[in-house]
Amino acid sequence: MVNRLSAEDAMFYFLDGAGTSAAMGALMIVDPSVVGGADSEGKLDYSSLVSLVERRLQLVPRYRQVVNEVPLGLGRPLWVDDADFDINFHIRLSALPRPGAPEQLQELIARLMSRPLDRTRPLWELYLIEGLADGHVAVLTKTHRCLIAGPENRELSEVITDFTPEPPDLDEDLWMPGHPPGQTSITVGALADAMARPGELVDSLLRGNGPVADVWSVADKSARFVVSAVQQLVNTAPDSPLNAVTTSSRLFAAARVPRTDCARIAARFDCSFNDVVLAMTAGVLRRWTQSVNDSVGHGETVRVILPLRARDPEGAVVGNGSWVPEYEPEFVTDLPIGEDSPAVRLMQVAGLADRYATSPRRLAPEMKPLLPELGMIPFAGFSTRAFSSIFQRTYNVPVSMSGQVSGRFLRGCRVDEIYTIPALLAQRALAISVNEYGDSVQFAFIADRAVVGDLPAMAGYLMDSFDELLHSPVVPSTFPKKRPHPVSSSSDFSPDSDNEGK
Repeated sequence: MVNRLSAEDAMFYFLDGAGTSAAMGALMIVDPSVVGGADSEGKLDYSSLVSLVERRLQLVPRYRQVVNEVPLGLGRPLWVDDADFDINFHIRLSALPRPGAPEQLQELIARLMSRPLDRTRPLWELYLIEGLADGHVAVLTKTHRCLIAGPENRELSEVITDFTPEPPDLDEDLWMPGHPPGQTSITVGALADAMARPGELVDSLLRGNGPVADVWSVADKSARFVVSAVQQLVNTAPDSPLNAVTTSSRLFAAARVPRTDCARIAARFDCSFNDVVLAMTAGVLRRWTQSVNDSVGHGETVRVILPLRARDPEGAVVGNGSWVPEYEPEFVTDLPIGEDSPAVRLMQVAGLADRYATSPRRLAPEMKPLLPELGMIPFAGFSTRAFSSIFQRTYNVPVSMSGQVSGRFLRGCRVDEIYTIPALLAQRALAISVNEYGDSVQFAFIADRAVVGDLPAMAGYLMDSFDELLHSPVVPSTFPKKRPHPVSSSSDFSPDSDNEGK
């Protein structure tokens, strides 16, 4: 039976291009000395990790399949069993040089995330990284988003970890690859599917990813012109180098702050936990902007996109226990990086987020394939370029939030830290993820090395932003018991109106 990529899978697959990749990652810091449970194995080395992953792959069949494109773009690509699947190609052992400092680990992660995935093999990699200074080991998973599009498709880091030290019992996996279809069979099958939907066939021939698609270069240019004109009429994000054209070279940085102190700040200022997280993010971006421009104008903002569920009434992201972001409703809001006072900045962050989460104009356009009712992505290359062009200026920085994640174990060993590494798509030079894991809030930053060359400094910026909020006095007139809505401020910062009343 032919197993085609869904329209969403194919959309992510075709988002790859020069300087951009739809691959995301998860970094776990594991303490092999802390082993729980009488039946837990506790040994974590290369051979034991390969054995664990090999047994768990039965839970995620796509991880042993390759993407096989259809000639002339006549249909969506196929999931096909990899007849030459070699798990040792995908799982790799690495080690840090002495002293194994966090900066060395982050530089290694950056280099590994910069490398494109081999599209002739299943689109994932896993690295066991030894040599960390404190005796811990790191496990990095790198997965293309097309493998995990949809709630039923889990990311590998979630598949190989457990809620308890005792791993679940799984049957022995006796996987054998299916016979791969030939190119003739693939083409005939695509034509047969298309004949049942003539409109799809026409779109595929004219606008597919095959040679005929070159005819549409003129249409592509016309679309760019129209999009440029439309952008002058809508409320776009502020000009920022963070929307620069992306290269394939990455930088990675990570930092964490105590969760209990963040909760204490939220209680002291009578705001939500997520308001504190966003205010710290604003402080980071304020310091970075100062390092680039030497100064920040009063009223200057950076526009971010984040999950709509981050504005739930209880003030916490209600997640599903996952640290891998699913596609879900999002909205854009502004972070007032031009505000000097940390307390006032926090109030403005809270007020703007509350306001824009309920504004239809601030809901992010849903990232869906064009014409999904046809069962494919017509004119894949054209549509993905058009998508990037249309939405490249709707926001500056994506921010993902996982919600609170309960403790995990890897082969009986305690996982101390989990960082989500977002995909860095076109026209985005920086992406941020926030996980609440254990007793800390863990931030991960990934950036284009050519644009944000000082990314490692963001870890220090985060600590500075956290400290200033922790020690900022509460001004009664600034934080009334019931926060005004929309936001008002003692500063002269005035958010754009979005023309919502017009």
